Amino acid sequence: MFSFGNPKILFLLLLIPAMFGLFLLARKARTKKLKRYGRLDVVLGQIPDASRYTPWIKIGVELLLVAVVIVILARPRAKGSSTLTSKKVQGSEIVVAMDISNSMLASSTNDADGISRLQQAKFIVEKLFDRMTNDKVGLVVFASDAYVQMPITNDFSSAKMFLNSLSTNMVSNQGTAIGAAIETSMGLFSNNPKCQKSIVLITDAENHEDDAIAAAKAAKDKGVEIDVVGVGSSSPMPIPMGGGTYMSFNNQLVRTAFNEQSAQEIAKVGTGVYVSGNNTSAVDILDDQLKKAKKTNMDKKVFSPADEQFPVFAWIALILLVTDILVSEKKISWLTKTNFFGK
Repeated sequence: MFSFGNPKILFLLLLIPAMFGLFLLARKARTKKLKRYGRLDVVLGQIPDASRYTPWIKIGVELLLVAVVIVILARPRAKGSSTLTSKKVQGSEIVVAMDISNSMLASSTNDADGISRLQQAKFIVEKLFDRMTNDKVGLVVFASDAYVQMPITNDFSSAKMFLNSLSTNMVSNQGTAIGAAIETSMGLFSNNPKCQKSIVLITDAENHEDDAIAAAKAAKDKGVEIDVVGVGSSSPMPIPMGGGTYMSFNNQLVRTAFNEQSAQEIAKVGTGVYVSGNNTSAVDILDDQLKKAKKTNMDKKVFSPADEQFPVFAWIALILLVTDILVSEKKISWLTKTNFFGK
């Protein structure tokens, strides 16, 4: 049995009887025209290459070809509709808390024209997602406040989509509320006490809003580890605003510097690891740390796409197309020369 990805396309099959009807009308008009010159059998006898049968063979092949192409467009499937199943896997829960304040637009290196802190952060997280197979991940963004960008899930395709969409334009009020980011991340975790939970905090650690250390300690007391990725340079960097301009205040160029000491302190209180985003082994260090977490049974959604049968029908269409090209409306010479009945 077949099912179809685009079943509405099959309504186009209704065109085939109409096309056959047009063929019959054309044949009738041709016959009427030939009769003007005399008896039909006599006229046809003056056209020795004309065949009574090959036009019918040809239209049959062509209509069948149209039908097969329509079926291809409807995406035939052999195993019914796609399925979403659940299976038990060993994993942990991880929330990535991403700083999207304006300071993340500054260079992550000592070169003012270097890759931005935000782009570096996205690169690290995407590579980290590639190594997470059975874990669940959530995404929180923060500036002067924190917001849930994506709840806990094992759908890493969606996670990457949300990650790549992050921008400093997503928030209007500026600041770096690391404490709020930690508290919001805590709200995403399940109530399963056996499941290891971790927060990966990615920031330049210019905290101006709240008590990040207190929030990290509260998370630790609930068994949640906090790992910190510090992005930026200790050298003050201007904040590009596009078009070759930089952020200024009272006609003074605004510069931002990465606060490594603050980032290290948060990781220490959160019993996690601190790693610099400029460290080429940053992803490896984070991955190793997260793999140390105790894994527990959790459900993983597995999408099983239907088995599409496009190649089979494509080959049929190709054979029909070649047949249509080879068959003309003239008599087939080798058939007329063959004596099938031995007379």
